[in-house]
Amino acid sequence: MTVTADRTLAGIDFDTYLRTIAAFTDDDLIPAEADMVAAGQVPDALVRRMAELGLFGISIPRTYGGLGWSMEQQVLLTYEFTRASCVYRSRFSTVIGLCSQAILDHGTEEQRREMLPAMAAGRRVTSFALTEPEAGSDATNVRTVARRAGDGWVLDGTKRYITNAHWADTLIVFARTDGGTADAREISAFLVDTTAPGVSTRIPELMNGHAEGPVAEIDLDSVAVSADRLLGGAPGTGLAAAMRGINHARLHVAATCVGQATRMLEETTRHVNERHQFGAPLAELGVVQAELGRCYAEMEAGRALALDAARAFDAGTVPRQRISAAKLYCSEMVGRVADRCVQLLGGEGIVGPHPVPRMWRDVRTLRIYEGASAVHERNLGRAMVRSIAAEGVLPDSYRVR
Repeated sequence: MTVTADRTLAGIDFDTYLRTIAAFTDDDLIPAEADMVAAGQVPDALVRRMAELGLFGISIPRTYGGLGWSMEQQVLLTYEFTRASCVYRSRFSTVIGLCSQAILDHGTEEQRREMLPAMAAGRRVTSFALTEPEAGSDATNVRTVARRAGDGWVLDGTKRYITNAHWADTLIVFARTDGGTADAREISAFLVDTTAPGVSTRIPELMNGHAEGPVAEIDLDSVAVSADRLLGGAPGTGLAAAMRGINHARLHVAATCVGQATRMLEETTRHVNERHQFGAPLAELGVVQAELGRCYAEMEAGRALALDAARAFDAGTVPRQRISAAKLYCSEMVGRVADRCVQLLGGEGIVGPHPVPRMWRDVRTLRIYEGASAVHERNLGRAMVRSIAAEGVLPDSYRVR
């Protein structure tokens, strides 16, 4: 499938672009959800339209063919397009976050110029192949191995739970380049085309959420790659590249949670306004109003937290702890909102095609993607202990010093 961004987007201002994406969400994405579910996949026509509207390039600088929006602007856009099913976002999420940022900050100039313009146009879909059966939250436990072979490398290993791998043109594969010794941790990243001999992908038979955009497993069986496919041109920089992409993606996930909560609350409030019990709309019951009010307050707290982290990001440093806090809070928040909304829907929350129960299943994954909640809690606690011991203030602190 050949897709490309509309060249007229290069001169568009952000407010106009934001309104365009909001209208696309209302007029195209949301109305197509039922067809997407029936087909079991995101329709190709919608993927083409996403590319034409530049959604694959929102985080890629204009010098490489993207739209170059700031992190704050990316978050505002995410609030809009994730009012629709978050499965849509998954089709371009690995391009705008994990992969493009790793290439942008850690690739060679030749790799950037080869990869990023095609990614921004939607012509080259990329996937971030880090997670393995024995390397999930502990990314340092990667077992995939890259061995030198002449002027290049040969990769062997298995990856799992990889978003977009089944549709990707190119994988960023993280592998050990330390000879596989048990006490070494040299991890490198490689650009691997999915058409290369020895690369195979498979999708699971069952997904509990995100059924229309399943993750995949990847097998790498003696996959030969040339020396210029080593990201950055030097071994050992894989984890730094991974974290650059992951921090970007975590903030996008936090914003996705806000967008999903917004839609579920709108749908649920519409339901309780229209549903009558005991001679009056459900919306007139105090307990219903209280549930809605609590959901709204928590959603708005998440919205503010994600925007604050984005502004700090744009100020020139990556506020890792604040991003982690935003991802943790927002993913837990959207789970609570989803559960309360299903409860307020009553029977429609369990039986039938109402969008909220489908979204309820989808958002459950967001407490696992880009770092499970328990890992974020532990890491934030550790950072607090270290920061107080070293500097006397909390990490990413607003304290005047």
